[in-house]
Amino acid sequence: MQLRPIVDTPGISIGYDEANEWLYVDWKGEHDADSSWAACGLMLEILRAFPCAKILNDNSNITRTTMQLSARSLEWVAQMHAAGLRYLAWVLPRQLISRQSTEGVVLDIEAPTVCTFDDLASAFGWLQRQGNAG
Repeated sequence: MQLRPIVDTPGISIGYDEANEWLYVDWKGEHDADSSWAACGLMLEILRAFPCAKILNDNSNITRTTMQLSARSLEWVAQMHAAGLRYLAWVLPRQLISRQSTEGVVLDIEAPTVCTFDDLASAFGWLQRQGNAG
């Protein structure tokens, strides 16, 4: 995956994959609620600046997180959809505490289409198979 770098911070890197026409978001290190919301805000800002229908959201490099999905998370997803996001492939952190509740919330999301994965290769393949139409 060759990426055009857009932003690189200690907690998150975002690049544009020109071949696949999507954003790749690589979360890194430890995240708490504050750092997670800051990263989500950055993702929304980047999506608005670099509109695309797909995001490969890779949380596999998170070493520790206390973030859990909430009503605020669903509002953020709706904002991402309004900004043009149609498909989100989400590689879950290896150390996810509340996997079952996370996947339950994801199932309730009507738009964009969100699918969770345990590994980057599966997420990549799924996202490639999704259409680009909004």
